Amino acid sequence: MRFTDADPSAPLIRRLTLAVDESQCTLRWLWPESVEAVYVERLELDMMGDDRTGEQAAQGKLKLYTKEEYKASNGYMDRITGFGAIRYTVYVCQMEEDGPVLVRQRDGDNTVIASAGKADIRFSIRYKSGFFQKRKSVLMTVTAEAPVPKEALCYVRKQGGVPLNKEDGTVYPFVSDFAPGRNEMPPVEVAKDDYVRLFFTDGPKYGAAYRLISD
Repeated sequence: MRFTDADPSAPLIRRLTLAVDESQCTLRWLWPESVEAVYVERLELDMMGDDRTGEQAAQGKLKLYTKEEYKASNGYMDRITGFGAIRYTVYVCQMEEDGPVLVRQRDGDNTVIASAGKADIRFSIRYKSGFFQKRKSVLMTVTAEAPVPKEALCYVRKQGGVPLNKEDGTVYPFVSDFAPGRNEMPPVEVAKDDYVRLFFTDGPKYGAAYRLISD
């Protein structure tokens, strides 16, 4: 099995749609007239830093699916469980002498992403200082339902009030990933009138897989 990039004459998948009913996922698309089979790729997107793109070769689980099977089931059905996101890519399958060739589309029309549910990330922030001290310690605790990469979160420090968003103060990264369960961060020293809050570094990307909740 090998891949080839679509040329102007290649048959392509069009109007790929996704419908989710509880844990049941159904894909439907327009078949090119000359195509009798496709390969459907299921790739569980890795929020721990996986930045694969649809232009790369398939790296998930591939399943051969015929037009007859599609007609009998009125689509392609799959079950989604757990947390995170799943990317489905439908590749036109062309049979050649040396085996099947999968057509890789660059327009993205053959790719959709399904949400498998969001994992909760709960955080609490406490401050500790002496009465006559000019600085105070920030004690942060992060409790996660699933593994969270350090790149997903940051904390923002602001003078005179609690930050309202990631741009409302000075941004600081975390230095290690968050394991499932309770994670206590090393104390951070700040000025006595400074305040801290946690945010996603990239809301659209990580917000698809996690919910950030302040305790």
